[in-house]
Order: sequence, then C-alpha cells, then structure tokens
Amino acid sequence: MWFTPSRRDLVLEAAFALLTLVSAPSAPNSLITAVPAARASITTKPAQRDTAVFAGGCFWGVQAVFQHVKGVVTATSGYAGGKVANPSYEQVSTGRTGNAESVRVIFDPAQVSYATLLQVFFDVVHDPTQVNRQGPDVGTQYRSAVFYTGQEQRAATLQYIAWLQRSGAVKGKIVTEVAPLQDFYTAAPYHQDYTTLHPYEAYVRYNDLPKIAALKQHYPQLWSEQRAAY
Repeated sequence: MWFTPSRRDLVLEAAFALLTLVSAPSAPNSLITAVPAARASITTKPAQRDTAVFAGGCFWGVQAVFQHVKGVVTATSGYAGGKVANPSYEQVSTGRTGNAESVRVIFDPAQVSYATLLQVFFDVVHDPTQVNRQGPDVGTQYRSAVFYTGQEQRAATLQYIAWLQRSGAVKGKIVTEVAPLQDFYTAAPYHQDYTTLHPYEAYVRYNDLPKIAALKQHYPQLWSEQRAAY
C-alpha cells in the first residue's frame, strides 16, 4: 500500500539480496535462511507458536489486516511500550501513559515467518515515515513501533528497516521505534474485531478497509478468507 508497484519490486530485490547474504555458509547461526524474495523463514522449532507485537496507528485496522494473514492464529488489540500498567483506553488517549495502541500477533512459524509479518506491517498496515501519528490519528499513542520478543526479532526488524531505507522503496525517513516488549495489555472487548463489526462506519471505510483490500490484492498468497480470532 505504501509502495508503488515499481518500488515494491525494488524492495523485494533488495530483500532477496540481503537474505542471500545473511544465509551464506559463513553465517551458520544466521536468523534468516534463504527463501524467495522477502518471505524469509525464521529459524525456529517446528510446531511452535511465536508472538510479535506491532504498533501502527489505530489498532482497529492493524488487527484487521493481520487477522487475514495465513498462519496468524490470533491478533489482539491492546497497549504496549508505556509506563502505566493496565491502562484504560481513555488513559492511553491522553498520550501521557507512553503506551502505543498495539496488536499482539500470535502466529505459526511453519505457515508464516516473522519476516513476512514485517513485510505486511511496513507495506500494508501503515506508513512508517509518519511521526507520532497515522493518518487522521495524532499522538504518541499512534506511533510506529515494533516491540520485539527476543534478539532474533530485534535483528530481523533492524535488518528489514535497513533494506527499506537503503533501497529507496520508502520515500522519507523511517521513524519506527524498535524496542523490547515489556508488557502487553489487552484492550476492552469493544475494541476487538472493531473493523469487522463496523464495516459501514466512516472511519473504518476510509482508513481500515483499504488496507485489507491491499493485502488481498498485493499478497494473494498470504490472504486467508477465514479471519483469525482475537
């Protein structure tokens, strides 16, 4: 969504080149193994589930996109990255808690890699060049962030951002925060599945539904008609 077709080709080529490099025999413990394009396989034990946490504006749209990615088991709206424990939506909305509206994605690495989730996050979910905002939503609670759950995710995220910045696939400076996940607090039930339950609401129609359509159009191999739970 944030890349034009030509830029999308460019970033895929850049990603593939770097993936080939980091998976060379000289790096036997490399996080990413050689696979086509940017859809890298994260080295992990089979039959395990992994967790990733992303913040990219209002969590309604972020959740809705990831719920349609094959291999995602659950996508839950909540809060992360702040100094206030168990905050309410009203508290986070003041911008004073430090928390960002976030989505916790639990996924099956045998079906979808962390690298693929990164690609969806940066290409479809949000614009990583917007500082403390996303579209009409303004404030630190709407910042772009990846809250990693381990050093492997941290390395993969920083590598991916470096690819995007060097390739020129993203116009402007990427401002995404990359920080360790301390805590994740689940948002109220009212905020879960909001996009699915309110498809005719003006905000959802303008901001969220186009992202879901972009996932289906640009990444049909990732599209799941069956929506993941929260």
